[in-house]
Amino acid sequence: MQTHWQIQAPLTPEADEALAKFPPVLRRLLFNRGYATDADARAFLKAAPAHDMSPWKLKDMDIAIPRILQAIEIKEKTIIYGDYDVDGVTSSALLVQLLRAYDADVDVYIPNRFSEGYGLNKDALTKLAKNDVNLVITVDCGIRSLDEVEHARGLGLDLIVTDHHHPGEILPNALAVVNPKQEGDVYPEKMLAGVGIAYKIAQALLEKKTTNNLSPEHLLDLVALGTVADLAPLEGENHALVRKGLRVMKNTQRQGLVSLAGVSGVNIREVNAMNIGFSLGPRLNAAGRLDSALSAYELLIEEEFMRTGEMAQALEMQNQERQKITREMQEVSESIALATDKDAFLLFAASPDFNPGVVGLAASRLADRHYRPAIVGHVDEETTVCSCRSISEFHITDALDQCADLLERHGGHAAAAGFTIRNENVGVFLKRMKEIAAEKLAGVDLRPVLVADMELALESLSFEMLEHLNYLEPTGYGNPRPVFVSRNLGVKSSRTVGKEKTHLKLTVTDGGATLDAIAFRLGHLKADLPAKIDLLYTFEVNEWNGRKSLQLNVKDIKF
Repeated sequence: MQTHWQIQAPLTPEADEALAKFPPVLRRLLFNRGYATDADARAFLKAAPAHDMSPWKLKDMDIAIPRILQAIEIKEKTIIYGDYDVDGVTSSALLVQLLRAYDADVDVYIPNRFSEGYGLNKDALTKLAKNDVNLVITVDCGIRSLDEVEHARGLGLDLIVTDHHHPGEILPNALAVVNPKQEGDVYPEKMLAGVGIAYKIAQALLEKKTTNNLSPEHLLDLVALGTVADLAPLEGENHALVRKGLRVMKNTQRQGLVSLAGVSGVNIREVNAMNIGFSLGPRLNAAGRLDSALSAYELLIEEEFMRTGEMAQALEMQNQERQKITREMQEVSESIALATDKDAFLLFAASPDFNPGVVGLAASRLADRHYRPAIVGHVDEETTVCSCRSISEFHITDALDQCADLLERHGGHAAAAGFTIRNENVGVFLKRMKEIAAEKLAGVDLRPVLVADMELALESLSFEMLEHLNYLEPTGYGNPRPVFVSRNLGVKSSRTVGKEKTHLKLTVTDGGATLDAIAFRLGHLKADLPAKIDLLYTFEVNEWNGRKSLQLNVKDIKF
């Protein structure tokens, strides 16, 4: 697919003067990220949020904490009700670890994706009530579970809903609802992940009742893991929490993380946000996608290293199977989606043969490849369960809200969502969604926009510059790794690499410097590669056989 490169606007003279104490390249990078004064830039580089992080600013925190303290003191049966993705699993592990530090009677319930679906369900709540559970605390789910919360109240369960997804027009009638996105909540950070909100619960609880067994900082490795894996933007408070969490991970006492890093080929002492996004997170997610997420949760709370080694290896095998299924489903879903209308503004594919745990990944691949909102679903006898992935120009959850009368349940964010629909409603739903997409996207230049921080000559790149770039860490969604463009580069050598020759290895020069480059998944360009090319890339160190060299990690090539 053709792409459009957008170079960030030049540094203004005012910002250049205000940021004069920083190296020139870092000046430009800070300005591109919205930091145009010395004070704001230093706060960002120190990962110090500009607001008071007191958990008590969150609405209903003053109701939730006394109820949890009551449960601790009188040994009431408490359940942490989670979700099957990394955010839900880390949130569950965090609150279970917290409450067990108080010797509370607490356990976890994570629904099975295949038999129960996402979020609260009535059968599970009924079973919990029959087992004498008194208090249920949701993490990363529940904000749109109106009927399920009423069902819980009828069973005599007290429910505390903690969630970070967008609320509907009506909030669940729970004892407490902790979600910074709800109306009337004054907490300034609205973009916490579910695990970030669980951490705010931990902060507040530990303020009221200290324990020698635990401090909030002990839990930050889980916060970093869930926040990055859930693609919460790495700015503001998330930036601060993940930076501190990575520090905890590098010195982790959590044996499960050590074992997971081992099978992932990640050096835990040098772990970064990219390792979470591309290595640790997918392996934890694989459990819930193919079987039960309980195995991922158990890995995070298990302390015996022989056991964690076996559990991590099992996740590695599941992840390999997940990759195979995703590749196969991507091909089939693409052929279905494009069969009826290759120029559709919205892509849709559903089949009884699709693994419901992988439909989100297939939708993501479709959206990335064709730059259209994409929906992929698994068809059962009566309903179709779908995952959606979207593009920046189309808010997928807002679109689903306009079809709410046709859906059994739905929820999500601007870029990702999920829903369940009765099979007889699929045709009407699809017609309406395509109309909404056409209205929003008609006339829009639907090419992926790749944003670069600046153009540079290759001779500007150095190990010293990399040290300056590291000040921006952790980078990821919302705080992207610095991206550069270099033009009119001579190709000194090129070859395809990888097991299936899908990647492209280059040596390029601009006359002033010569550097190696790796272009993942761009091996197909080898045959047509001219003598001169433009590259859009990130910049990194490549370590091979103990030798470190500078390398371009190519994101796109133009010629």
